[in-house]
Amino acid sequence: MQLIFHQFRSWITTLIVFACAMSAGAQSPRQPIRSTSPESSTGATIRGKVLLPGGGFVTQSIRISLQTVRGVDSTVFTDNNGTFEFTRLNPGRYQVVVDADPRLYETSTESVEIVRGTVAVLNIALKEKGKAGQPKAGAVSTAELDSNVPPKARKEFDRASDASKNGKAEEAITHLRNAIAIYPQYLMAHNDLGAQLLELNRMDEAEKELRLALDIDPAAFNPTLNLGIVLLKKHEIQSAIAVLEKATSMQSQSPAARFFYGMALSGASESERAEKQFIAAYTLGGDQYAEALFYLGRIYLDRGDRTVARQYLERYVRVAPEASNSTEARKLIAMLE
Repeated sequence: MQLIFHQFRSWITTLIVFACAMSAGAQSPRQPIRSTSPESSTGATIRGKVLLPGGGFVTQSIRISLQTVRGVDSTVFTDNNGTFEFTRLNPGRYQVVVDADPRLYETSTESVEIVRGTVAVLNIALKEKGKAGQPKAGAVSTAELDSNVPPKARKEFDRASDASKNGKAEEAITHLRNAIAIYPQYLMAHNDLGAQLLELNRMDEAEKELRLALDIDPAAFNPTLNLGIVLLKKHEIQSAIAVLEKATSMQSQSPAARFFYGMALSGASESERAEKQFIAAYTLGGDQYAEALFYLGRIYLDRGDRTVARQYLERYVRVAPEASNSTEARKLIAMLE
């Protein structure tokens, strides 16, 4: 279920994204991340799931690239179930490239040929590297992959997943508390409980659960990122910076970690450092992180560089016309004309 905060509204209003078995990936907190191709609105779909070597759920966002003979066509990231999807594709042969943590796993490539109006389904299992490819101590969480979870606790966890998917946050919280009562070392349950409480704006309770998760495993990425977001929303800026910097060091390819680290740095008026993080967030996450463009526009506006500010703001409005800050962006663009 592993929840990770991932979307954003005005400055720090956020939605929750699930990074393991509860719910989903980027744009919507409960739907897999999708990529669309503008060439065809009635094209084919490639839908897939990335699994751990033993067949379990992945607990971290993984980059998936779709390639053709012309090169990389588009890139998405997996949701909490390891699910990804490319839609509106033109018929033809594609290579689906899975880039997980290069210190742990080999790059996986699957070839698939699609025809118009069909759905191709892939299950791709990660392949472990040898010992030489193992990360340094503390870089990877093992507790997130806990195989000692009792069946009854897992059942409560799954019930929480179902409740969350149906928008029943309080019911999900009850099942998560039940899972933790059965198995107090259930890191994923602590993390997801923290994220559910965060969604309900119960910040102190959320922080407690996320810190309990990190007591179990200080190297767990998801609760580290979520804790940083909680601290950011509580306006504990310096503490948020420290935690989000750690999250970014754990997963430098995570657009969510980069974005929220940028938000924290902005809150401390560290615009140059924030700029780097927003650029990284958009580069890694694409238009799903268009909000980064808005904040880049604001940074350049504050610096007095009206030309670059306008470029960022116009691009933001173009790729995210219905986003929460689009009205403010349009007003700023008009002011810059």
